Amino acid sequence: MDVYKHAKPSNKKDSGLVVVFRDYSEFKKKDKIIKYLSFHDQLTGLYNRRFFQEELVRLDRERNFPIALIMADVNGLKLANDAFGYRAGDSLLQKISGILSHECRGDDIIARIGGDEFAVILPKTTPAQASGFVARINEAIAYEKPDKVIISLAIGFAVKQDSSDNMEDIFRKAEDDMYRQRIIDSTSVKARTIVLILNALYEKNVWEMNHSKRVGVLCEEIASELHFSKEDANQMRTAGMLHDIGKIRIDEDILKKAEDLNDDEWHEILQHPEIGFRILNSVNGFSEIAGFVLQHQERWDGTGYPKLLKGEDISIQARIIAIAAAYDAMVSERPYGKAFSEDKAVEEIKKYAGSQFDPIIAKAFVEKVLKKPW
Repeated sequence: MDVYKHAKPSNKKDSGLVVVFRDYSEFKKKDKIIKYLSFHDQLTGLYNRRFFQEELVRLDRERNFPIALIMADVNGLKLANDAFGYRAGDSLLQKISGILSHECRGDDIIARIGGDEFAVILPKTTPAQASGFVARINEAIAYEKPDKVIISLAIGFAVKQDSSDNMEDIFRKAEDDMYRQRIIDSTSVKARTIVLILNALYEKNVWEMNHSKRVGVLCEEIASELHFSKEDANQMRTAGMLHDIGKIRIDEDILKKAEDLNDDEWHEILQHPEIGFRILNSVNGFSEIAGFVLQHQERWDGTGYPKLLKGEDISIQARIIAIAAAYDAMVSERPYGKAFSEDKAVEEIKKYAGSQFDPIIAKAFVEKVLKKPW
């Protein structure tokens, strides 16, 4: 608090002193917040990349050798964000930051240096000690039982033994070690996450589980009748089972709503092919199926979504899914409508062949799979 004294011009009749008080506590508080944010990651509370880089230079002294540099990348963060929303992804990052903080010593520097990347500087740490640190992190992660997402870190490290080692080279070595581990871990983690996503979807909506399984069987049967190879027919079964995986982001009340959906609710429903595409496209081995899932709500006449594709611009696999999914939805009890008889559903398939459905696939489905007359 500063005090300013200002004497009024003196005269014989009126003289006095004005004292002005200024309270700087609020300014100091704001300045403290600004300084904190300039060196810290707002989400996790860890140091940020700027501070990490400055500390890397400051600590690069002989008294701190050997210095271990740990690099860690979160496996499947984008997939978690796509499937469960950014709150789930943020929660995952906060959980990991807590684990790292718990396992580190007071003088270690922990930073979040990117969207899904963390780095740790460990002064006076040998390669054996750094390896032990990585093992403790992995052990701590293994004990975590998250509700929605799988916690997994690809961790690499390198150690600067003395002044002859260049810190930039050490950084690259640690990063390369992390990338190698990510290649090993990533596919497994993402595949497990796909299973977790399906389970989460099925837990909130049993109808979706049964529908997906039946659609998978129908897709395989149609593909076989269209002379797909055994491998490609098996792929169609998987595609059918995964075609609605994007509904994981749709509110359960909307999926179960018996009344007509309002505009906002329809907008949510219309997003599910694109959400499903993003989820599957991030996983090795599912990228081709992701394309089929993206297109499964397109229509033969070009009035479907999300891209208004028409006719053979739609993949044959997506055209198969469209017929299988529509038929199963019609003959199944749904929250928003009673089941059709098989004959009634066949009539609907015939009615919309050439507009909603590929007419050739529709005919093959009715005659060869359902064994009904066209």
